[in-house]
Amino acid sequence: MNTRTLTQTWDKTFPKSTKVNHRKVTFKNRFGITLAADLYEPRQTNGQLPAIAVSGPFGAVKEQASGFYAQTLAEHGFITMAFDPSFTGESGGEPRYVASPDLNTEDFSAAVDFLSMLPEADENRIGILGICGWGGFAINAAANDPRIKATVAATMYDISRCRANGYFDAMTADERYALRERLNAQRLEDYKNGRYTPDGGVVDPLPEDAPQFVKDYHAYYKTPRGYHERSLNSNNGWNQTSSLAFLNAPILAYSDEIRNAVLVIHGEKAHSRYFSEDAFKKLKGDNKELLIIPGASHVDLYDNPDAIPFDRMAAFFNKHLR
Repeated sequence: MNTRTLTQTWDKTFPKSTKVNHRKVTFKNRFGITLAADLYEPRQTNGQLPAIAVSGPFGAVKEQASGFYAQTLAEHGFITMAFDPSFTGESGGEPRYVASPDLNTEDFSAAVDFLSMLPEADENRIGILGICGWGGFAINAAANDPRIKATVAATMYDISRCRANGYFDAMTADERYALRERLNAQRLEDYKNGRYTPDGGVVDPLPEDAPQFVKDYHAYYKTPRGYHERSLNSNNGWNQTSSLAFLNAPILAYSDEIRNAVLVIHGEKAHSRYFSEDAFKKLKGDNKELLIIPGASHVDLYDNPDAIPFDRMAAFFNKHLR
């Protein structure tokens, strides 16, 4: 069904802007899953506008960082849409809380389908913006979908690389094999029990020896600053077996064939900075940019308006969505 009961009250982690109009919308992806989204439009419009689809971080919902990005960019004159990925938030899909490199890349192209048919939007001027794990999916979508004229990846994770190699590529082949053994054993256990076991989300309470980036995640997802009742990271997390799909599917294999513009943004102090820098090295052409934000951490680029370069992003989209 393309009709879902969506929350109509303002339940975001950021205040509502008086400069834009907001409404809930739904659309289907190529797999028939109905996705739920928040559409933001400038109050003063003149003709068709460029449009931007936004999603992320990995395990978040549209009421968190992606909605903040979408609303702010709408204030800059774009039609924007923050959507919940398949199987999460207010979007459809069963079982719940499953991630997939194919489906999550498809979600971006499905958003382009929807925006292309929106009367207020110019179908020839559509971009996408992915935050954290959805930064990687955004680059993957841009490689597969030339309709995407401009792509921004903010504080990007390459989820397939992270799952298969661990942080900083520290995982050995033996460790990866042991991970496959554990996840497939969990798969059988889930099948026997008729339910999927979650991975627990962001650790809570924090262990004393938690790395700083884990403390940063906790400060966002587990406190009033960024907590949301539908957010996987704020609660019980993805299904454990979701990681299986990423072990054999590197999502950035064809990123060097992207011809349209890409802006990669990351914090100078972010533990994940190497994902963006390595992804940028593979991109080709003079319409690719890497922007490192001085002093910023990974999570600073979720909701810190002093760290997120909205003016720079708006200029990038205005340049390449002409």
